[in-house]
Amino acid sequence: MRIDRRGIIVGAAAVAASGCVPLNTAPDGRLEAKLRLIEVAAGGRLGVAFVDPVQRLTLGYRAGERFPMASTFKASLAALLLAKADDVDADRVMRWTEADLQSYAPFAKERLATGATLRELAQAAVEASDNTAANLLLARLGGPAALTAFWRAFGDDVSRLDDIEPQLNFVPQGDPRNTTTPAAMAGTIGRLLGESVLPVPSRASLRKWLAGATTGLTKVRAGVPSTWEAGDKTGNSGNWPGMGYARGDIGYVVGPASEPIAFAVYHQSPVDAPIAAAKVDEAFAEVGRTLTTWVRRNYTIVLT
Repeated sequence: MRIDRRGIIVGAAAVAASGCVPLNTAPDGRLEAKLRLIEVAAGGRLGVAFVDPVQRLTLGYRAGERFPMASTFKASLAALLLAKADDVDADRVMRWTEADLQSYAPFAKERLATGATLRELAQAAVEASDNTAANLLLARLGGPAALTAFWRAFGDDVSRLDDIEPQLNFVPQGDPRNTTTPAAMAGTIGRLLGESVLPVPSRASLRKWLAGATTGLTKVRAGVPSTWEAGDKTGNSGNWPGMGYARGDIGYVVGPASEPIAFAVYHQSPVDAPIAAAKVDEAFAEVGRTLTTWVRRNYTIVLT
């Protein structure tokens, strides 16, 4: 018996033609309803998108609504560095001073005396969510506008970065600055890990950094089987007056016989009423379990 990616079910005719048996024939509507229940249990507003960029399958809930990106932009920032690696000399050592250090900068503080290469800064921005590393990269690569232009160049017409850390985390209600939608960001992750944007070595680096990130182990990845490959980049706005506390988790999973499946999950608490982090983490883990169901449902077991 083998699991075959070519046996993906796209309708009853495919079942009849292939002779394959779907793992789960529940319609997407049930999974969307499950996401709604997760939102109700957590409180606040939840947005979710799953994207299989190869098979062009998607599932979403509030997938077209804008949410603050917070640190989830750092995955794309690292990709921009990889895309421009030759132009900017990604292995060139950068140095910084104490004045550059943000409050959350574990890597930058450790390497203050020696500096680090641009490539190392990109890795630290993803794996450790180092805010100073992100700001240094933005300064070297052309600022927030350059990252927004990068998104536009490969078809993300929604995501936008307007500020650096920490200002980018403050997003007043209804302000489109420093926001994205789950659908846009899941699509972006799918493209960055696919064949159209980055060369193979750069894709491998980005995938490795996402898999090595430690900030999301209690979020979506907590609901995904430990035998699956997974990687992510989290975001956390902090508690700003007049704004709903925002959290995010974007990344990919590789289930049985699948290419990377991209996901983007965002949550925002009511204004000035932050929901406990543990409660949001559990909601994200439940989304991970729903993602697992969706991936398994879209693959078949082929008897040989």
